[in-house]
Parts: sequence; structure tokens; C-alpha cells
Amino acid sequence: QVGGFAWENCGDRRDPVVLQSLSVAPDPISIPGSLRVSAAVSSGKAMASPLKVVLVVEKALGDLWIQLPCIDQLGSCTYNDICTILDNLIPPGTTCPEPLLTYGIPCHCPFKAGSYTLPASDFILPDVELPAWMTNGNYRVRAAVSNGGEELACVKVAFSLQSQ
Repeated sequence: QVGGFAWENCGDRRDPVVLQSLSVAPDPISIPGSLRVSAAVSSGKAMASPLKVVLVVEKALGDLWIQLPCIDQLGSCTYNDICTILDNLIPPGTTCPEPLLTYGIPCHCPFKAGSYTLPASDFILPDVELPAWMTNGNYRVRAAVSNGGEELACVKVAFSLQSQ
């Protein structure tokens, strides 16, 4: 049984984008609630559209891990260009939301090569209506980012979820 928050890079050592640190509190994550996140990423290559993201989301059922389907853009989904999704969420020409703005972290493609650091920052998780399958429990997520078939980054994250 995997409990608690953990992460690792899962790409080969040649991936140009590497997650160097990531911490999340509290553990388990509560929805609604406050989430404190810190992270550092280094990128040896600019990342430009189209940026394909493949998510595999699994939930623990006893000793088994069950892959969750992609429903309403949540779950084990493939996003053919995350840049377009970012542009829909934050229209081009508008400033990036805090705390990204303060720390110079971009929210639009292309992402320049370099190092990006988010010191411990608080985010409010609203009381959203989660899909029925996203109940309390242990999850693991694998996210692979690629451009034109070239893998740029791969990260695995495990966490516990507890809705109030």
C-alpha cells in the first residue's frame, strides 16, 4: 500500500527537462483546503507548441492499481497540445497569475530553457465537485511531455486524497 506524497523523474537521463525538487503539504491533500507547494525544474531546451502530455492516473484498490479512464478531460488523458489549453485558461497577453508572476515562472508556450523555482507557496483548493471515481484514497500519476515524438520530461507522483 502506497501512502503519502512521493515523486520521481521517470524519463531517461537524457530528458532535457528535469524536476529537481517537489514538496506538497498537507499530506493527505484535503479538498477544499489549502495546499503548500514548492518546486524546482531545470530545462535544457525550450519547449514549444505542440506540447503533448500523456497522463496515466491509477488508484489503489487494495493491493491492485486500477488505471482510471479519461472522463471530461480528467483521468488518464492525452492532451495533444497543452499550450492551447494554457491559452484557453490564461489568454495570451494577460499576466500570469500569482505566485507564478512574482517568481518569473511562465504560463504560456514557448517555455524558455533555464531553471525555474517556486518557493513554498499556498494555493486554495476550492470545494469542487470531483468525479465519482475520485474518492478518498491513494493515487499515482505518470505524466510524460513530448514534442514531435521526442520525450522532453517524465514525472511520476504518488499522493493520498481526502475530501472533507
